[in-house]
Amino acid sequence: MERVGVKPLIILGMDPGLGTTGWGVIRAEGNRLTHVANGQIKTDTTMPLARRLWNLHSALIDVIRAEKPDSSAVEEVLGNSNAQSTLKLGQARGAVLLAAAASGLIVGEYHPSAVKKAVVGTGGAEKRQIQAMLGHLLPGAKLAGPDAADALAVAITHAHHLASQEGMMRRARVMA
Repeated sequence: MERVGVKPLIILGMDPGLGTTGWGVIRAEGNRLTHVANGQIKTDTTMPLARRLWNLHSALIDVIRAEKPDSSAVEEVLGNSNAQSTLKLGQARGAVLLAAAASGLIVGEYHPSAVKKAVVGTGGAEKRQIQAMLGHLLPGAKLAGPDAADALAVAITHAHHLASQEGMMRRARVMA
């Protein structure tokens, strides 16, 4: 039964990485979530950095054109002890953000612990716990890999955030 006044949203979640960027698309109707698609974009490690970033950007533009999301979200970068790896991850994240922005999408950004908490209930959840919860939240979804699973988790986090925002706005209108 479809609720009156609840506009379905198509949400693209992205988990950036220079080697592999995961993406996942869900449909959110209020609290009801449905899997649409997911995948992983891999770049060729033998190519120059600029070419890899362009390929990542182009492939993500293709995903956006095919899936036509209304909204998008990306996981924030965590620094690590290897500054060079962190820099490359940041550059990949920039290519992902650029693809979304160039497509006219507003991008929600979420810390990894917020994603884990939204999906599993605790900010310290492990990847296997996230993947297990995805099986419950998006029944029948065939995951293209761990990066795609993380991207779906980001999309779910964004859906929860948007639903909370909408609920607060509705309550504010009632009280006004």
